[in-house]
Amino acid sequence: MNTFWQDVRYAARMLVKSPGFTVVAVLALALGIGANTAIFSVVNAVLLRPLAYRDPGQLVFINHNYQKLDLKASVSAAGYAHYRDNAKSFSELAAVTGWGVNLTGDGEPERLQGHTVTANLFPMLGAEAARGRTFAAEENQPGRNRVVVLSDSLWQRRFGAQEGLVGKDITLNGEPYTVVGIMPPGFQFGREMGQTADLWSPLAFTPEQLSPNGWTNEYLQVVGRLREGVPIEQAQAELDAMAESIRAQYMPGQDATHWGLLATSVEETIVGKIRPALLVLLGAVAFVLLIACANVANLMLARAASRQKEVAVRTALGASRRRVIRQLLTESVLLALVGGGLGLLLALWGVDLLVKLNEDKIPRSHEIGLDSSVLLFTLGVSVLTGIIFGLAPAFQSSKIELQDTLKEGGRSGKAAMRRGVRNALVVAEVSLAVVLLVGAGLLIRSFVELQRVSPGFRPDGVLAMQLTLPANKYAEPPSRDQFVRRMLEEVQALPGVVSAGVTTVLPMSGNQQSGSFVIEGRQTAPNVASPHGDRWRASPDYFKAMSIPLVRGRYFAESDTPDAPGVAIIDETMAKKYWPDEDPLGKRISFEGGAQNRKWREIVGIVGHVRSVALEGDSRVQYYVPYAQATQTVVFLAVRAEGDPTALAGAVRGNIRSIDPDLPVYKVTTMERLVADSLAQRRFSVFLFGVFAALALVLAVVGLYGVMSYTVLQRTHEIGLRMALGAQARHILRMVLGQGLGLVAVGLAVGLLGAFALTRLMSSLLYGVSATDPLTYAGIALLLASVALIASYIPARHATRVDPMIALRYE
Repeated sequence: MNTFWQDVRYAARMLVKSPGFTVVAVLALALGIGANTAIFSVVNAVLLRPLAYRDPGQLVFINHNYQKLDLKASVSAAGYAHYRDNAKSFSELAAVTGWGVNLTGDGEPERLQGHTVTANLFPMLGAEAARGRTFAAEENQPGRNRVVVLSDSLWQRRFGAQEGLVGKDITLNGEPYTVVGIMPPGFQFGREMGQTADLWSPLAFTPEQLSPNGWTNEYLQVVGRLREGVPIEQAQAELDAMAESIRAQYMPGQDATHWGLLATSVEETIVGKIRPALLVLLGAVAFVLLIACANVANLMLARAASRQKEVAVRTALGASRRRVIRQLLTESVLLALVGGGLGLLLALWGVDLLVKLNEDKIPRSHEIGLDSSVLLFTLGVSVLTGIIFGLAPAFQSSKIELQDTLKEGGRSGKAAMRRGVRNALVVAEVSLAVVLLVGAGLLIRSFVELQRVSPGFRPDGVLAMQLTLPANKYAEPPSRDQFVRRMLEEVQALPGVVSAGVTTVLPMSGNQQSGSFVIEGRQTAPNVASPHGDRWRASPDYFKAMSIPLVRGRYFAESDTPDAPGVAIIDETMAKKYWPDEDPLGKRISFEGGAQNRKWREIVGIVGHVRSVALEGDSRVQYYVPYAQATQTVVFLAVRAEGDPTALAGAVRGNIRSIDPDLPVYKVTTMERLVADSLAQRRFSVFLFGVFAALALVLAVVGLYGVMSYTVLQRTHEIGLRMALGAQARHILRMVLGQGLGLVAVGLAVGLLGAFALTRLMSSLLYGVSATDPLTYAGIALLLASVALIASYIPARHATRVDPMIALRYE
């Protein structure tokens, strides 16, 4: 142990004696280790750390699966009851559904997002109330479910952490609910997927919902716990058999591609989409660290030349080669630990920035931080890094020809060997940088292509907000229609408003409504899925407010009232798919009523296709019906403004409040913001990958510059001799540039081959560009060659200024 501390103290003294070398090396390592720590903290929280529930690996979501429609749907109450009573692979099943409520009473009216749940959800998750209790089984009965459990954040924010709140009533949607419990801080089932809840209430199923006729009313998220020792594959096999029995009983003639059951682990549901991006980023920062290691190894090889006498003296005094290597490795590891400490500080700042920029877009973002696992990772990476970049210099420096070194002889052979190692390190740096730059180039090109995709409407200048009309106050369609008409009249009259309309599904908001429809005169063949599409309800001026183009026919009119004949507007993709060789105008479709009492709607217009969820991927066909003919309690208001749309927010709120003072307005935003948010996860990946690639480029170029500068210094005698024998400056310039560009050419070739192989792993992150896009590869090669030319040119120019007389006296 004494020998170890002697090595540490000696290593510290040597690092202090070379402040320039130490600062440069520590900064390079800090950047590499800090980037790895920051990304690992995200990977640790999102992918590695277990979910904050009891035995989270046993939790599974069950969905209805419409394979032909590529649709994973919710579960009906009848379905939930059937699976709960018959699925043997699960110890229990619970059900959850969204519950939006208006909180009134003391203070301003507020829209709250909550869940209604079966009473067994909390025990199944291993969650208990911090105050009061959760739900009793009998409270899942109609008439006994007017109780509520609050989240800790709502209790703190709205009720000032009032201790006596449990047992008191609060007013939700105009009805009294008794507060029976308050959950502990941080509890949020579904928060990992962005489904935060302010409060919970018991689900109460009606006999109609549980009857066979209720199979098609799919609105529940079902979560189950696998029995001990039962794998998810076994549970899926049981669900497949159960689905076959259900199809035979309720859906004769249909097969598994039309309707089935799908079991997906909760963990996979939460992180499945972001896992590829995070693993690619983790690989990218590992490459950055390797480049930093190569840079520091080059610095240490250069420094080793000045320490030959020191090593020779220690060897002459009896130090073994093993002892010398241990001492030099101690210096490397100490240097890496200092770099790791600084990198940890950089990671603290980096993690905070990552979370702030992407809090709503990264699952489990609230759990990201530097915990003990991250600290151990940083320590391990620092030690490993110190060993990796210290091995080559340590072995090179310990190979001492004692007599020649003490007499300052035998120099050229050692220098040539060391140059070979340094050149190999530069080739490795360039190769790794090429892989990162190609990856970044592909992601950037993909992002640019995606931004060129038209959403199908004009997002600039549009203010959007959401309202939910309480069912007890607006129970009948005429009352909803009357409220919407009056609201639109008053908003339209505001100065600066161009047009205003409402819809029940706002593009890019994360909401979707879809359903099957029937085309008049066409029979659906057995075992073939009915036509299916996104169904939107809209007021007449909604299309103008969103600037959705009219292709043919007309928009909805004020005359399309509930008493008028039913009408519909379809998008051009639906027109091309179902009426490829004829005009759909005047044709009729239906999505209401059974075979005997269908309500037919005449197609009166065709509009452009709208990207409803994201700019990438294909959206389903879309059809619209007038809001007045199919009212709904949830509406989105879209207002097109002449100038800044956010300036209208206060006036629009005021108009709505003048109509109904108890009606909260929420999710106030702009359509530009919604479109930008839909790209947030891609923007996150592109930004980070671009930063890491730029850092890799800088480190690689610095490494090349360092090697070329050191080479010129080592070959000063040779250069002076060449010039004394008549070599011109251009010959020296060509010689040095040729060496530098030769290293870059080898690195480029290896890097491009590596990129060709590795970028295929990121194909799922690309849009509109191939993983082998030749334009990107050529552009990166040109960029790196240009920068490398500059990095080699500066030392080459210095070489041409060598004084032959001084150079000949160099040794």
